[in-house]
Amino acid sequence: MEILGYFLAALVGISLGLIGGGGSILMVPILVYVLGLDATLATSYSLFVVGTTALVGAYTNYRKGLVSIQTALLFGLSSIATVFLTRKFLVPQIPDQLFSLGSFVFSRAMATMLVFAILMLMASTAMIRTKKEENQEQSKQINYPKLFAYGIFIGLVTGFLGAGGGFLIIPVLVLLLQLPMKQAVGTSLLIIALNSLIGFTGDIGNYPIDWFLLLSITSIAVGGIFVGGLLAQKMDASSLKKAFGWFVLVMGIYIILKEISSICDFSYHSL
Repeated sequence: MEILGYFLAALVGISLGLIGGGGSILMVPILVYVLGLDATLATSYSLFVVGTTALVGAYTNYRKGLVSIQTALLFGLSSIATVFLTRKFLVPQIPDQLFSLGSFVFSRAMATMLVFAILMLMASTAMIRTKKEENQEQSKQINYPKLFAYGIFIGLVTGFLGAGGGFLIIPVLVLLLQLPMKQAVGTSLLIIALNSLIGFTGDIGNYPIDWFLLLSITSIAVGGIFVGGLLAQKMDASSLKKAFGWFVLVMGIYIILKEISSICDFSYHSL
């Protein structure tokens, strides 16, 4: 199973290299279902893996002139602070058992994976559908309160679930800040890197870290982003994005069915 986990980690990196996002949303399910980590610890590991991989991708895009540092800092002002505070203070306060109905206990791990599956369904829809809004004319005036609110929301998503949130960030950069799509992808990677790595620092001291496993997964994912970058020069990114979207959709449905199945099994054995 560990070898499969490493292989899937490479796919995460390849996805980031090919389409600038999407793959990071698979990191937590890989860590939980393939490598057997606790769901909360998996979100912490995911922050480091996704953050480091995205940072490498952001640097590659920066060298091509496809990263807006000013935009990343503007957008990240609220999201970075939110994700750090979420990991440092809010997540450790969430109880392992959220509520119970008779002998059935709804755990934090179960809630994490169900919310994550819903997020995956949202991400897959965003990747599958053809977006026409990228070519539409938008008002040149930036809505700063709305931008600040989006930053807080994405910081909460990243903080609680360990997902980069690229599928949420890119539309904001295109629609609210009017960045060209390629520059939005590169800038999104930098925002993801800042959010994830600073969020991970909030976990230091809260959870035991297996650094050998974490660095091994990260190294493979980083290698994957270079492979993805090379493939992106030869393959149709739009078609790949849709295909990956369908894969994420299937995975999201699988997680929901698996968690519902565990609930049903518990209810059956408790009768």
